[in-house]
Order: sequence, then structure tokens, then C-alpha cells
Amino acid sequence: MARCLALFFVFTCVNRVLYTRGSCGARSEPTVPQGAAGCGCGNLKRDAALEPVEDRTASADPDDKYSRGANERSSEAQGDEKKTQSQMVLISGGQFLMGTDNPGIAADGEGPQRLVHVDSFYMDIQEVTNQQFQSFVNATAYITEAETFGDSFVFEGILSESVKNQITQAVAAAPWWLPVKGANWRHPDGPDSNIANILAHPVLHVSWADAVAYCSWANRRLPTEAEWEYACRGGLKDRRYPWGNKLNPKGQHYANLWQGDFPNHNSAEDGYIKTSPVKSFPANAFGLYDMAGNAWEWTSDWWTVHHTTDQQHNPTGPPSGTDKVKKGGSYMCHKSYCYRYRCEARSQNTPDSTASNLGFRCVSRGQQ
Repeated sequence: MARCLALFFVFTCVNRVLYTRGSCGARSEPTVPQGAAGCGCGNLKRDAALEPVEDRTASADPDDKYSRGANERSSEAQGDEKKTQSQMVLISGGQFLMGTDNPGIAADGEGPQRLVHVDSFYMDIQEVTNQQFQSFVNATAYITEAETFGDSFVFEGILSESVKNQITQAVAAAPWWLPVKGANWRHPDGPDSNIANILAHPVLHVSWADAVAYCSWANRRLPTEAEWEYACRGGLKDRRYPWGNKLNPKGQHYANLWQGDFPNHNSAEDGYIKTSPVKSFPANAFGLYDMAGNAWEWTSDWWTVHHTTDQQHNPTGPPSGTDKVKKGGSYMCHKSYCYRYRCEARSQNTPDSTASNLGFRCVSRGQQ
């Protein structure tokens, strides 16, 4: 199984709709522990070091936070069955301060802050959905890398007990990540799951190459890291999030993130345990949804933690590398463990990595 595991940074939580959105009040963010490494997404490579997992045949407490019932949605409207690509919005070019001089996770290369100019471009207002990716596959017969390899990484908390009981290995540095045979975009929570009721959710288990293939079919491309961060900031200067500096302004949730004790309990105060339908939370000033949380998003740049302080115009990252940059965090992100849902935050994965919290959106130089 280790052969089939290539994921380097997956920050997630589990998606599920508990019908309690907006029910929690404002609360302060927890302190980031020194050396907090995140939810282990960076260890999810296809050659990841695995270790045996404890015997799962003994049934856990029925109130276990990982129980199937706790994570199950009853229904969801499917909407129009017409397969369409995402609406795009014009992001007018300009200068902005990329990165930060006050990094939340310095080892990720969040700094230094530098002046960057990007030309105008169009960006999908939402992450590519299961329905949209299904249209692409139906039109091209494309087979994703996770399908080719035969497995993908899935967060333990969203797997059924029957699937978990069949798994004998876990990621050594992050045992809540399990290599699951049959997990892919069609079966995001394991082989006994499907996308029938989550067509409006972001597609998951797509590698960088899969994302590039979709964008090419749609006459689009992946954003550069600079374009993505410029778009995320929505014209705001020196702000942590797409909407400002407060995580929950006036007690409202602006992104699908983890609430509770990661990885043991997700209280779902934002209404979701796993991914949420795209556009479930407010857009930023540029009209872009889910720039923080929900699913990690691939960019076109190769990963580096060393950045020039010289002013740059349309930077595209290093000419080569081993990992690709991803941005935005996912439903598994929590400040106490994975503080990477800030605009300047970043992470990386090998291009063939796939996991249950990794997706993408497209950009274009012209209107589609």
C-alpha cells in the first residue's frame, strides 16, 4: 500500500451538516502551540512511512466522534443537473504585499513580506465541484491518479467502521491518516461512499496532474501562488483572512474549519464536519468563496521556502522542484494544530498526492 501513497500536506477536518449553523457566539482563538506541525498532511506522500494500526475489530463507544452516524447527512438538494463550469470573476491586477513578516508558521516560508504585482486575470468564484469534475470525466473518460494507483489517503474520522476494520497501516507521523483502497473522487470517504448527495461539494482526491488536466479541458489553468494570494486578500492589506483579522466576526463563521479538539472531536459549530457545499459561506470582496477552509487548493508553483525581497511582477515560483504549493487550508484546519487557513499560509504536496481534503479552482487570462 505504501507504493500508492503520495500526499504531502493535507489539512482537513471532516464534513457533515449538522443543522446548527450560526448558533455559536464569538470566541477567542486558541494559542498556537510551539512547533505545532499541523494535521499531518505533509506526511501523505505515496511513499509515506506507515506503521501498524491497533486492532479495530473491537467496537468503540457508540458515541465515538468517529461513528458513521455522527458523520452522516440525511439529504441534500441536488439542484440543476446541467453540468456547467464555474462562473469566473475578473480580478483586476495591481500591487500587493505578499507573505508576512509575522509568520504563523515560519518553517513554511510565509515570509518575508514582499511587494508583488500581478496582471489582471479571471478566477473561478468557487472550488471545482464533484458535478463539474464528473462532467469533465464523462466528456473525456479521464482516469485520476488515485484511481490508477488504487488508493488514496482518507481522514480516519470520516470512514465507516467496516472500512477502518480492514486497514492495517496508518501514516506513522499522523495515525489519523489512513491509506484506503478504493478511495478516490467518486468515493471520497472510502469505497462504500459515493458523491450522489454531494455533487455541490468540492471534488477531492485529485492530484496536481488531475487538476491541470481539468483546467486544460476547460481552457483554463491553475493559479500561481501570487495570483491565489492576491485574490484571497480581496484588496485588504495586512489582514489574516479573506474577510479581515477576526476569525468569527460578530460570532459568525466565514469558513468551513475545524471546531473542537483536533483530531479527536469536531463540534461542527460552523454546521459541517466534512466539506460543505461550495458558496456556503460569505464571499470575500472580490466575490470569491471558500478561499479559506473547505478544501486545500493546488497552485501551479513549485515549492520553496526562500523568497526574494525584490519587487516582482507575475512571479511563478522556482523553475523546478519536488512539491507543488497548495493554499487555503481545509475543513480540518484549527489554529491549535494547523493554522494554515490564513491568506499568507501555505503548504505543499508531491504532484501525485491525493487526499480527502485536497481540491482546486481554475483561473484564466480571458473571460470564459
